[in-house]
Amino acid sequence: MKTCVIFCAGELDAPVEIPAGAMIIAADGGLRHTDVLGIQPDVILGDFDSLGYTPAGAEVFPVEKDDSDSMLAARRGLSEGCSEFIFYGALAGKRLDHTVANFQTLQFLADHGAVGYLLGGDTAVTVVKNGQLAFPEAATGVISLFCMGGDARGVTLQGLKYELSDGVLTAGHPLGLSNAFVGKTSKISVKDGSLLVLWDRKNGFPTR
Repeated sequence: MKTCVIFCAGELDAPVEIPAGAMIIAADGGLRHTDVLGIQPDVILGDFDSLGYTPAGAEVFPVEKDDSDSMLAARRGLSEGCSEFIFYGALAGKRLDHTVANFQTLQFLADHGAVGYLLGGDTAVTVVKNGQLAFPEAATGVISLFCMGGDARGVTLQGLKYELSDGVLTAGHPLGLSNAFVGKTSKISVKDGSLLVLWDRKNGFPTR
């Protein structure tokens, strides 16, 4: 699995880990973060309205476009054969609408057979589509799940405080809010549809 690490323009409020051999993309203002960290991106792209200047060698896009800079980076990573994506600077910032757009970017990646994670502060976020996630018994804290798009059917939650068997989550009811790990191996699965899943990032990434 080839990993793509994308630095976005939001606040960098989480420790950064770069997997060996990962492709690194700085999307617009994400270049500030790579500069501070002393990381040389493989690709620099965006419209650079956040950065305020156009870096040498960057791939420049118009401000008026259909894709966010994060989405441009996701598309570029897919074109390079990446199947796992880790986003920094994609959760914390002044623009809540950009955070929501990044949730949709996770869905875009899931629709294309890839896995994406947003990391910020104490939180990790992913989308699981027609599949499952598993966390070890050592996982602690709150975990929340929300339906993405149309109804998520065949949802099963095992080993959590609130369990569910072959249920349905809808976009109009936050039934999956504030579940919790309880010291058991836990599994989240959905047969038809997608779930947005948020948990404490200290628990690491789930297995799929």
